[in-house]
Amino acid sequence: MQENTVITISREYGSGGRELSQILAKKLGIKLYDRQIISKAAAEVGVEDMDFARLKKFEEEVPPLPVKFMPFYLFGVSAGPQTLNDKLFEKECEIIRKLAEDGPCIILGRCADYVLRNRENTYSFFICADDKFRAARGQSVYEGKSLSELEDEDLKRGGYYSHYTGRKWGNPKYYDLSVNTSSISLEQAADFIISYIEKVQA
Repeated sequence: MQENTVITISREYGSGGRELSQILAKKLGIKLYDRQIISKAAAEVGVEDMDFARLKKFEEEVPPLPVKFMPFYLFGVSAGPQTLNDKLFEKECEIIRKLAEDGPCIILGRCADYVLRNRENTYSFFICADDKFRAARGQSVYEGKSLSELEDEDLKRGGYYSHYTGRKWGNPKYYDLSVNTSSISLEQAADFIISYIEKVQA
């Protein structure tokens, strides 16, 4: 795998995407970035005393899209007063681009597939799973969450993504591959992703 390779992972809640990212990072010997990005962004915009749970709540409060929606990225910083959410997103974009230039890495979530869409040697994957698999993980991994609760989280995640990118979250045309973890192990899924990138780069 080429030295400047960056992998972005987007995932349905309960699909095992976070664990898969950890497996990938270990196999490849590269860094994994996730919550560190929003924490660093918060510190840089002056809210360093805010914990992750409160920061995550801001994302859940992104307003619904108007009928004639123009995504955030078209407006830029001079478009008018920015909310804390807008400032955090803008700062996260800066941090993500810098991390990608600093060396090979995996970035989980944070709209990184969009932020790095024009960067060479960046590969984006969407991790999904069927309802039965997600429901089982909701009980065993996510503190007894029901499938309905997992889907509510995805609605928030998708709303945030659409608000700031103008894209539909999970649309396969925006990813190199969508990987369903229902019928293969997370270890196998990691090997599959590595194999795909190696074949593309060969």
